[in-house]
Amino acid sequence: MSDIESLKAEIKKLSARATTMKMNLHDLSEELPINWQNIMTIAQQTQDAYAALEAARKALKELEAKAA
Repeated sequence: MSDIESLKAEIKKLSARATTMKMNLHDLSEELPINWQNIMTIAQQTQDAYAALEAARKALKELEAKAA
């Protein structure tokens, strides 16, 4: 499997994780004030997931540009 294909597969996984975290944050917000103590933890995990996804997408763009 090429680096580009591997990175695309990784992006797919990261995208699914980011979407899951987004939904977890959304669900938490709908349940407030229950579990308000978890806001920062879930928010940080969501931010981390989207940061990893953005970094992977940037790396893919760079690889595709080099391959072209």
